[in-house]
This record gives sequence, C-alpha cells and structure tokens, in this order.
Amino acid sequence: MLDYETLRVLWWLLLGVLLVGFAIMDGFDLGIAALLRALAYDDDERRALLETIEPTWEGNQVWLILGAGAVFAAWPLLYAAAFSGFYFAMLLTLLAFIVRPVGFNFRNKIADPRWRGTWDWLLVVAGIVPALIFGVAFGNLFLGVPFRYDDTLRMSYEGGFVGLLHPFALLAGLVSVAMLLMHGAAWAAVKADESIAHRATRLLVFIAPAFVLFYALAGAWLAFGLPGYAIAGGAVVGGPSNPLAKAVAPMASWFHGPLATWACIAAGVAIVTALAVPALGFRRAHKSAFVASSLAIAGTIFSAGFALFPFLLPSSIEGRSSLTIWDASSSRTTLGLMLLATAIFLPLILAYTAWVYRVLRGRVTLEHVRKSHGMY
Repeated sequence: MLDYETLRVLWWLLLGVLLVGFAIMDGFDLGIAALLRALAYDDDERRALLETIEPTWEGNQVWLILGAGAVFAAWPLLYAAAFSGFYFAMLLTLLAFIVRPVGFNFRNKIADPRWRGTWDWLLVVAGIVPALIFGVAFGNLFLGVPFRYDDTLRMSYEGGFVGLLHPFALLAGLVSVAMLLMHGAAWAAVKADESIAHRATRLLVFIAPAFVLFYALAGAWLAFGLPGYAIAGGAVVGGPSNPLAKAVAPMASWFHGPLATWACIAAGVAIVTALAVPALGFRRAHKSAFVASSLAIAGTIFSAGFALFPFLLPSSIEGRSSLTIWDASSSRTTLGLMLLATAIFLPLILAYTAWVYRVLRGRVTLEHVRKSHGMY
C-alpha cells in the first residue's frame, strides 16, 4: 500500500478532479437553466433548450454525489466543518436542486402561459443560486471560515450566513456565475437548434470576457489585498490527523504558497481558454468551444486549489485550527481502500457517461419538439 503522505496528496488531487467533473458536467445544466429566458424566445424554443439537458441532468448529478461522498469518507473533519459553517448556504443550494427536476416535470403539465412562465423563472433562479453559492463558498476559503477546535477536538462555529457575504466572496460568486453561464451557452451552441445556437454564440462574446474580467479582479484582490496562511511547524505529513498539532503563521498572500507557480499556470490556462470560447464559437467549432470552456473551468478550480495548498479549510479566528491535507484525512487504510474502489468504478462511470452522450448526440431541433409535443 502507498504511504500515508502519498495517499493524502492523491486524495487531494482526486477531490479536485471530482469538483472539476461536477462543475463541467452539472455546470452546463445550471448554465442552461439560468439562460433559459435569455436564449429562448417562445415556448417551443424553451422546450428545445430544456431538452438539451433533461435526459442527462440526473446522471450529471452523480459527480455531486461522488464529491460529497469523497469529502465525507476521505476528509471527515473537512466535511463536518464545512457542513456546519455553510449549513444555510447548502440548504439554499439543496432547495434550488429540488426546484430543477420539479420544474422539468411540471412546467408542461398545464398549457397556461402564466404557469409555464412561472416555472421558467423558477428554473432560472435554480440555475443562478447554486452557481453563486458555490463561488461564494470558494471565496470564503481564502478569507477563512470562523471556526475553531478545543483541546478535545470539538469544533465550534462562530459565524453566520451574512458573515459569508464578504465583498471578495461575492466577487468569487460572480466569477462562478459568469463561468457557468459561459459553459451553458457553449453547450447550447453544441446541442440546441441552430437558431438558439446562434444566439448562444453571440452571447459568448459578452459572457466569456465578463468571466475573465471578474476572474482577473479576484486574482488581483487575492494577490494584493488578502493575506494567506503558511504552516510554521509541527505538521506531521504521515501521522494521525490532529489539526491542533501544527503551528500556522500569516504570509503576504496566498500566491506565496508552495504551489503558487502551478496556481499561476492554471490561472493562465483558464484565461486563455475562456477567451478562446467565443472565437471558436464564431468559427462554428462549437465542440471545441465547449472543450475550451471545460478547460477554463478546470483551470479556475485547480488555480484555487493550488493557491490554497496544503490548506483545505483555513480558520479566520484561530490559525492552528485550519484544516490541511495533512491533518483532516481519514486513516491510511480507509484512503487506500477508497483509492482501490475509485480505480475500479471511476473508469466505469466515465465509460458509461461517454456512451450515454454518444447515444444522445445531435441537436435538439425545433421541428423535433413540435412533432413530439404537439399535443400540448
């Protein structure tokens, strides 16, 4: 079996991969929902746009389950602290996730335009709210979360929901919203009827630069306006998980961490690929534009992870209570068994997902919608 230090690093990387997988696979679902009223002008077009995600959104949610399960099993201290600190935010996200399938199922039950219009707007909200909350949560990782451990490792949280709405966190929320709107528009350009795809391509000219602007502003704020943390001593990379065993000292910014160079490289990838999305779209290379959007998401998430390394959840009120990859994990045996299970089942999930999307390839045309739903 691999040594404990290596297993912790591998599971940190796997956590990043699962977050990227969720953001890519469920991100365009959220983006499509958020853009429903902007891209589709009548009921037929809205049906067509929703049908680009209805057959696959449940499968895409698997990545959320995988990510949450990985945090629960591999990083139990992180799971406990995050779910305590972000409880209300997670409740709002859960409600938004509940509204989405209800909206898919109920909007077409009654032909009344007011009924369908109400569900359409609820779907828009259900797309924007999770995207915003995910970004705010990431922003708060850099600000630090107000929790601490006592000498018996009992955690106490000393903040509230309003305290999470720091201006930097809200800016990170705008980064997330713009990123997923870009991803949703890129998916619409690939999958929707040509008329909707053309609007999505034009919209990318505004959304992609907006994402880059918000992302660059957040990066500048992070580099010059927010101090970071560094481990000053006491961390045992191959020993039992005990957050209070280490000492933590402030540093000028998170860009002075051990993986700061990799964070900058990932940020560069995010910016370059995001700017390539509208250019590829106008060349009608829609699939390449979607791939570029996916790379921008991966670069954004990995840039945050590399900048934070080795911290997972910094504490804003007691530095040594901050959780790192060295002191927040499960046992070596647990990580090893989970890695084996992941090596077996993750390729199966990827293969099945690829097969599903191959079977469902092709555009959802307005003609198809009118023929298949004419009775409504």
